[in-house]
Amino acid sequence: MSSTASARNGTWRNWGGNVAARPAREIAPASVEELSAAVRKAAEDGLTVKAVGSGHSFTSIAATDGVLIRPQLLTGIRKIDRDAMTVTVEAGTPLKRLNMALAREGLSLTNMGDIMEQTVSGAVSTGTHGTGRESASIAAQIRGLELVTADGSVLTCSEKENPDVFAAARIGLGALGIVTAITFAVEPVFLLTAREEPMPLERVLADFDELWAENEHFEFYWFPHTGSTNTKRNNRSAGPEKPVSPVAGWIEDEFLSNGVFQVAQWVGRAVPATVPAIARISSTALSARSYTDIPYKVFTSPRRVHFVEMEYAVPREALTETLRELKAMVDRSGLRVSFPVEVRTAPADDITLSTASGRDSAYVAVHMFRGTPYQAYFTAAERIFTAHEGRPHWGKVHTRDAEYFSRAYPRFAEFTELRDRLDPDRRFQNDYLRRVLGS
Repeated sequence: MSSTASARNGTWRNWGGNVAARPAREIAPASVEELSAAVRKAAEDGLTVKAVGSGHSFTSIAATDGVLIRPQLLTGIRKIDRDAMTVTVEAGTPLKRLNMALAREGLSLTNMGDIMEQTVSGAVSTGTHGTGRESASIAAQIRGLELVTADGSVLTCSEKENPDVFAAARIGLGALGIVTAITFAVEPVFLLTAREEPMPLERVLADFDELWAENEHFEFYWFPHTGSTNTKRNNRSAGPEKPVSPVAGWIEDEFLSNGVFQVAQWVGRAVPATVPAIARISSTALSARSYTDIPYKVFTSPRRVHFVEMEYAVPREALTETLRELKAMVDRSGLRVSFPVEVRTAPADDITLSTASGRDSAYVAVHMFRGTPYQAYFTAAERIFTAHEGRPHWGKVHTRDAEYFSRAYPRFAEFTELRDRLDPDRRFQNDYLRRVLGS
């Protein structure tokens, strides 16, 4: 899998291949000062500015016809503070590099998503999350931010410094400024024991509250056209470390989950009638297994099959009903859905536009193989999600607008008022932000 978006003939494309843009110019600043100068020059030229990381968003949140900022030279760890147990990292650092660097220092983030190709700034700005009973999104682990604002000045924020900016900018959608550095809370590296096993969907739904309560991190994948799921339970362990063997890891994570799955997706795209049979085979391909390793080796997985994704956060108590409605819709629709549906959870947090802001949440993610028509499936799924007061992931396909979000987020006006103050001329505006935040 290419971890970055592509650029050919002046056209930028995201990883999913569903978004393209032609920026007037691209800049890769090597310092915060160069970035500030680029923002000021864009203002002189009457151009908007957007930063893009690895292009893993499926929305046009980073698309621009103005100045495209690529932060690949703004990478690395600035500082590790072992007294405060924090790490300050440059915004363009890929999560993979951060995780590996922290592990070498005997440190770790508390929780993370299952893909680590994103840059840290892209991941937090869109609300990337994993699954957790008590531990929340990556953005909820932020203790400080540095960003370049619309006039080119550098602003820092934390709970004590510019707290109103901090409350919003942890998931800022690129609307408040360009993030240049992030300070994360860290802890001594620990071990997780992962237990992965197939389980009937009806059992998962019937026992969901119990499975959630008994495990620090619980998630599952439901295979449409079947009654089967694959579940994963991650819990802290005293050890000993028992990682997946190289051979077993290659067979499960590369050959089956990526290689064979890729071929199955090609077949399903070419001959949609085969999808239900492929789903039944896929749902039984992975066997139960258990292993113990450091966090990023348990939380994350390689994703080499390209797809397009929609994900909504619904109130956690609405999850089982939402899943039952989604299954009933697929069963009666005639749709052919070749990708499993991913389900995770997060506790309530206090970030202004976090999808878990103010409420315990469950995330339901639907995917389609890249190049396969996805609109009918996503439209039907979105109808179900919004009926349950769902909040879409900011970096994944959705059709919601500012009017919807003003009802979905009690503190929506706080964010837009802060945006008016920090970016009155809309230097960081694009079509996506115009839709979701208003003019």
